[in-house]
Parts: sequence; C-alpha cells; structure tokens
Amino acid sequence: MPISALIIDDEQLARDELKYLLDSIGGVDVVAQGANGIEAVNLIEEYHPDLVFLDVQMPGLDGFAVLQKLMDRNWAKGGQTSESGASKNGESLPHIVFATAYDQYAVRAFNVNAVDYLLKPFDRNRVFEAVERVRARIASEGANTGGGASAAGDPIESQLDALLRLLTQPQSAARAAQPAKLIVQAQNRLLLIDQADICFAAIDEGVIRIVTRSFEGQSKCRTLEELQEQLAPAHFWRAHRGFVVNIDQIREVVPWFKSSYQLRMNDKQQTEIPVSRAQTKRLKELFNL
Repeated sequence: MPISALIIDDEQLARDELKYLLDSIGGVDVVAQGANGIEAVNLIEEYHPDLVFLDVQMPGLDGFAVLQKLMDRNWAKGGQTSESGASKNGESLPHIVFATAYDQYAVRAFNVNAVDYLLKPFDRNRVFEAVERVRARIASEGANTGGGASAAGDPIESQLDALLRLLTQPQSAARAAQPAKLIVQAQNRLLLIDQADICFAAIDEGVIRIVTRSFEGQSKCRTLEELQEQLAPAHFWRAHRGFVVNIDQIREVVPWFKSSYQLRMNDKQQTEIPVSRAQTKRLKELFNL
C-alpha cells in the first residue's frame, strides 16, 4: 500500500523536483501540495497523510511554526492517548521530513528519531532513504499496536515534541555561550579579534582562512562547521560550501550568470565570493531581491 504524502514548499520548482523524484521511486502517493505554512496546516488536517515533506523557510508560518501549530492543535483537541492506547480524537501526527537549503548548525537538530531532513537540491538516493525510513517506522508502529491506533506515548508526537524542545532550548543556550572574540593566528602571533571585524572565512586544502578588513590569519578550527559553532548565527551565513560570510560585511551583491550571484566583501581585496544554488533563496530573503 502506498504512503500518502504532502509536499509543502513555497518554490514551485522545488515541489516539482521532489514530486518527480517520488514518482520515480514509487510507492508514494502525493495527495496534495501547498505553498506556505497556513496551507500546510489545513492540508494536513484535511488529508491526514502518513508523511509530510515540509520546507523550513516559508513566508508566514515557517516549517517550525507549522510543527508547533500541529502540536498545539493536537493537544487542544485532546490528542493525548486514552487507556486503550488510542488517541481520544482519533488523530495522530504525520511523519515529518524537513526540506532545507541550509547545511548549518540547525541541521543537526533535525536528526531526531522519526524526523528526517533533505538538503536542497534534492538527491534521489537521499529521498529514497528518507521514504524507506518512514516506511519502516510505519510498519513498526503497526506491528507494535496490532495495526490499530498509536500506543500510549505516540512515538511521532513525543519525538516531534523533543525536536521542538531541542530547537528552542539548546540553541539559545549555545548562542549565549558563544565567545564575543575569536583567536586568529597571524604569522607567529595569536590575536583576539571581535566577530564583527570578520569579513569572511574560507577553507582551502583543510586550512581555514579568517579575513578581516585589515588583515588575514588562520583559525585552529578543522572545519567550517566547527568555526560556525563559535560564530553568531544571526550575522554569519554559509553562502557556499567553502565560505562563511559576515552579512554585515557584504559590500555588494553582484548578479552572475544563470541567475546566480556573487558577494563582493568589505575586505581590502574586495573579494568576490560565489553564492551556491542552494543558498540563492536565502540571499533573496536577506536583501529582498
């Protein structure tokens, strides 16, 4: 029996791409598509799908707000389980697979049991893995409950709840713990610099360069992901696989070929940094392009 699914994404091309991949995989019946968070909530309540592919960044309600609203509505309707193990309102939350263009700190929060994520642009094998993971969980839940309603302590609901707590609590604590200054090695000196002075960071053959408006040095971090954990996420953005930029130090957005862009930075060399295809949407959101 095919899995019923919704695709929620504000980009038509992303919806079409994911629908094409799901059709090629087979075994998934896409019953409806939506373009924003409000449509997502309404379509989920109308179709009660097994699976929802949910974009993280959308106008109005983003993916996390949709998730919160689903949880709130389920509880408001009396979604807690009864002594028999069935949900009192006869409803259960769908499996959620997030779709995102950001391979930054937030992605680690998605890796919670019963919740998966896909990075854009979509990879067919990765989509197949996500579908198979959901299919296995559906089979497991049916076996555990004799094919009936979810048992007490609905695993989907409890794990989505855990995801919300993970997103709202640990990240705020981590941000509070981020150092205001970073150590940068310049020749034989170890300099303490303000994060605001950093223009961008780049990785080349395993070495991370830190470029400020006045000088260039190296970080002791081994990866850009490790460096980003020390940077304020409101100001630093992974514009490309090999670059993290300070949004406040972007001098100019330069249109490039095939609807792509480059960023001219505020360092002495006015370095031009490419924006990856996956991050073009974020660029447009930042500067209302």
